[in-house]
Amino acid sequence: MLADLLSERYEVDLEESWENDRTATPVRAFAVRLHQTGCSLRETTTILAELGVKRSHGAVWNWVHRLSDSGRDPLEAKPKRVAVDETAVKINGEWSWLYAAIDIESKLILDVALFGRHGTDPAAAFLHGLREKHDLSDAEFLVYQFVYRTALVRLGLNGRGNYTDRNLIEKWFHSLKIRVDRFHNSWVVSRASARKWIEQFVHYYNYQRPHQSLNGRTPADEVLN
Repeated sequence: MLADLLSERYEVDLEESWENDRTATPVRAFAVRLHQTGCSLRETTTILAELGVKRSHGAVWNWVHRLSDSGRDPLEAKPKRVAVDETAVKINGEWSWLYAAIDIESKLILDVALFGRHGTDPAAAFLHGLREKHDLSDAEFLVYQFVYRTALVRLGLNGRGNYTDRNLIEKWFHSLKIRVDRFHNSWVVSRASARKWIEQFVHYYNYQRPHQSLNGRTPADEVLN
C-alpha cells in the first residue's frame, strides 16, 4: 500500500504545476493523498518525517492547493433533484454562512459559496450563480426554509419543502465540519484562504472520494458515465 502511494504519479499537466519544487513528485502525491484522506497537516508532516522527508506545514498546504488549482474543469450537470441549504462557519472569529447545493442522484456538490450574512438575498444570489454553472431546466429544489422558496420564486425555479431527501446536504455539511475540526489552524486565515480550502474539499469529495451508495464510484464518475 505504501509503495503504491509513493509510486503514484499525476497527469503531466499536474506534474508541471510542481516542476520547481525540490521534493520528488511521488512524495508530494503521497502527502496530498494523506491530507485528503483525513490526516491533519501536523499528522502528514509527522508521517513524512518518519519516512525521512522533513517539510513544513506550509509546504504541504502549498502542494494541496497547487494540485487543486491545476485540477480538472468543474463538471456541468443537469440534475433532477437538488438539495440546497446553508450552515454557519466561523473564520477568524467572525461568522459567515456557507451555501451549498448537491445533486441528490449523483451526490455531486454542484456549487458552494461564502456570504457574510444569510437570508433571501444571499439565497437568491447563490441560486443565480448555480443556474449559471448548471442546466437547471428540469431541476426540482428540495428546501425547508421559507427564504429559499421566496428566492426560488424570484428566479423562476421549481422547489418544494422536503425534510427527508434533503438530509444529504446536512450530511455533507457534517463531513465538512469534521474536516474543519481536524484542520482548525487553516481557518485562522482570510476568507479567501478559507474559500480555497472549501473548494479543495469539494474537489476531493466530487472527484476522489468513493461513495458506498454509488457502488464505489465518485460523484464525478456518476455524472460522466
